[in-house]
Amino acid sequence: MAGIYGWFNPADVSFFPPCPFKLLTGLECPGCGSQRCLHQLMHGHIRQAFAYNPLLVLSLPYLLLGFLLEYTPLGRKQPELHRRLYGKTASWLVFGVVIVYWIGRNWL
Repeated sequence: MAGIYGWFNPADVSFFPPCPFKLLTGLECPGCGSQRCLHQLMHGHIRQAFAYNPLLVLSLPYLLLGFLLEYTPLGRKQPELHRRLYGKTASWLVFGVVIVYWIGRNWL
């Protein structure tokens, strides 16, 4: 799947799926622009990727750390870090950030 986003630019081709939320409401969801953002990141264009979806760009270190803690021995060595950054409280905090971003990108 990553190869598809690296090879084809979603801004230029029509076979990438459109956002159903945006089709129904005309508003952008938190994920809108993610496909174009991933394409730009894969080509090293950080500023353009940020313009398409800043939340995705800013969350990549957090997502990468979560992947490392979950799927490598690092998680067994750092269980407290895993619990603090990806436990119930952290999940609610991330959910809140996504909601604030969703509202902010449409009404601010």
